Amino acid sequence: MKEFSSQTRKQNISKLKDNHFDLLIIGGGITGAGVARDASMRGLKVALIEANDFAFGTSSRSSKLIHGGIRYLENYEFHLVFEALSERAKLFEIAPHLAHPLRFMIPLFKDSRVGPFKMGLGMILYDVLALFQTPEIHEKLNRVQTLNRMPIVRSSDLVGSFVYSDGYMDDDRLVHETLRSANEFGAVAVNYVKAKKSFFEDGKISSVEAEDLISKENFEISCDHVVSTVGPWTDLVGPKMVDDWKDILRPTKGIHLTLHKDRLPLTSAVVMAAQKGPRIIFAIPRHEMIIIGTTDTDFEGNPEDAKVTAEDVTYLLQITNEYFPGALLTTEDIISTYVGVRPLVKDDSNNENKTSREHTIISDARGFTFVAGGKYTTYRLMSEQIVDKVLKTWSIEDRMSVRHCQTNSPLNHYTSVESYHLAKSQAATENEKLLVERYGLEGFEILAKYGQDLNYWQLEAFQAIQTTMCLNLVDFFARRVPLVLAYRDHGLSLLEKIATVFEQELNWSSAETEKQKKLLKDYIDSELSWRKSLS
Repeated sequence: MKEFSSQTRKQNISKLKDNHFDLLIIGGGITGAGVARDASMRGLKVALIEANDFAFGTSSRSSKLIHGGIRYLENYEFHLVFEALSERAKLFEIAPHLAHPLRFMIPLFKDSRVGPFKMGLGMILYDVLALFQTPEIHEKLNRVQTLNRMPIVRSSDLVGSFVYSDGYMDDDRLVHETLRSANEFGAVAVNYVKAKKSFFEDGKISSVEAEDLISKENFEISCDHVVSTVGPWTDLVGPKMVDDWKDILRPTKGIHLTLHKDRLPLTSAVVMAAQKGPRIIFAIPRHEMIIIGTTDTDFEGNPEDAKVTAEDVTYLLQITNEYFPGALLTTEDIISTYVGVRPLVKDDSNNENKTSREHTIISDARGFTFVAGGKYTTYRLMSEQIVDKVLKTWSIEDRMSVRHCQTNSPLNHYTSVESYHLAKSQAATENEKLLVERYGLEGFEILAKYGQDLNYWQLEAFQAIQTTMCLNLVDFFARRVPLVLAYRDHGLSLLEKIATVFEQELNWSSAETEKQKKLLKDYIDSELSWRKSLS
């Protein structure tokens, strides 16, 4: 695959200045990446700018689930669940290295808000909406079977459980791999470039002024159409683009805790339905850790200012200890925390948990398309619909030259289902096994290209720098690998060896390397700042 590095970034900024684009995408999260891939695969000339790192916002701060959303059945959002389950199946096919099946258990107690009969109907409906295209259909377990399957779950007042299939994924890496695919088809994508204002000719968008936040240079990007995929920043970016913007979001804040797997030995994911309210919390086992989350509370302000609070942490720990009383979890067991803001669209709901997760695509005759809402699981379908909507503004003659959507194909040839399973069968050494799990057949190329004598994390650093436009240590530790979230020391014991790779590849001076190390440590302290109010 093509290089997608800091050198690519320099070349792409020159291209942004010198070329005219059919489509300029503002926002490098999963929706922006999906639109870039879809549009470039159809033959459009595509540019994408992101004001921070790719996947900086909600797209790296999710529950990391690929799911239909069983709780949306209570809101009668059957169409949303059907779409999500259909897209779940497609993600297992196009990105088997990033999306994996996972079983989920819903324990039921005597005081559970939803009883066994109603839950059973929901399970049947969930399988039906998935057209029975699921790794395994649901099971109903009695009390004894539940405790045999999940010994750690609370036994008092337990009446049984249901077990069903969904999936988990690497949310940030799905963004990066989608952008790599877009890059293969000619999309011109850059991070750390901010949209500032728009310019018009004859009532139509003609260009957008942007700032390179690294060089501090301002320049114009000439384009026919702008798509805003900035998620929870939509109401902040909208007024910069059009002078009659009306706010459309009802953002909500969600926080997650991460624990070492030894502290909560789960045999599957567990759905913890808060007994007296509509909120659902997940305990999700992953390769490296357990994720507990999420909260769902209204949020106002700049999403960059969202913080994990001591109250958030206490709430999640309380619910988790109610479900797993023998674990006796405390704040000392928490490795890390993270917070994201969901870009939910305003509706008439009086409760944030009832606000729909449906997405909204707003077209403006001046050449803008604004996108808000939606579920991570449906990003591919959303992207297809967005590009279709943009193309409706084209003449019939121009549309004739555009190919149909092709995003049902694997993200790259290394990780088709066949290639992925072939790679796993051929991996022999520890590094090979680790790399092919994350990169399929490309794992062998990574070893051959960067050297067998490097440790695993150095190989990951080379790969991130050369193929995901990773420019600094924070972006690597937080969004390319799970070091900050999953390791008790947040990967700091590996810092020197990893920093050496960055210093070599990005030509850092010694002073810059030390600055980058400090920025990483400051970032970790900031993410865990809630500890101060509990000490």
